[in-house]
Amino acid sequence: MKAAPLYVVGLGPGAAACLTPQAREALAEANCLVGYRLYLELVPPELSEGKHLISSGMRREEERCLAAVETAYAGQPTALVCSGDPGVYALAGLALEVLEAKDLLNCVPFYVIPGVPAVCAAAALLGAPLTHDFACISLSDLLTPWESIEKRLEAAFGADFVCVLYNPRSKGRPHLLGRAISLAGRHRRPDCPVGLVRRAFRPGQEISIHALADFDEERVDMLSLVIVGNSASRIVGGRMLTPRGYTLKACR
Repeated sequence: MKAAPLYVVGLGPGAAACLTPQAREALAEANCLVGYRLYLELVPPELSEGKHLISSGMRREEERCLAAVETAYAGQPTALVCSGDPGVYALAGLALEVLEAKDLLNCVPFYVIPGVPAVCAAAALLGAPLTHDFACISLSDLLTPWESIEKRLEAAFGADFVCVLYNPRSKGRPHLLGRAISLAGRHRRPDCPVGLVRRAFRPGQEISIHALADFDEERVDMLSLVIVGNSASRIVGGRMLTPRGYTLKACR
């Protein structure tokens, strides 16, 4: 039996309007959808109705990737769905590793279908916080030791990057965000803007901008993204702005 394509599909932040035409095409072609339960619920009903769904809970990423690879290898076009973009803290890499471990790289057609990343969705809702250099750092220490995360935070804050904090705060590690904000305080002025977006482009969406010195990490959970500005970031008309420098250039 000939293997079928395996698509690793980025669903974007969650709203159907943010799903790309390419992602819609891949989901329509797939006979089987594999993913975390919450993400499968984000697939528009017309693209999931009547299809074989394989779902699982948190921390079962390897199981989902293995199921997707096996289903595609068995001849069923399969979409492994991820929120945001599948190559940003998601499953494109792990799916490729599973194909490699199973010696199926030359057997199963493999496609990564990009999606709107959470960082871009959150930035759009906040205004324009990412128009200069920025760094994305996950605060989850499940796969990366906190010591490594701390070094990256210190380096990024010290180099004056705008810092996007993924996986900022969970019930199992509620204290790590506070440590990250304390590190930011060593390099940022107290009124440096910090953007918080929760459930971007989903029901219950929340958007707020705070001064670094007043930021309350208790407001944050795993459905949130935190963006800490750089030395030039400011609030303009209730929106977060990090200037690129065009105005200064025009004045020279």
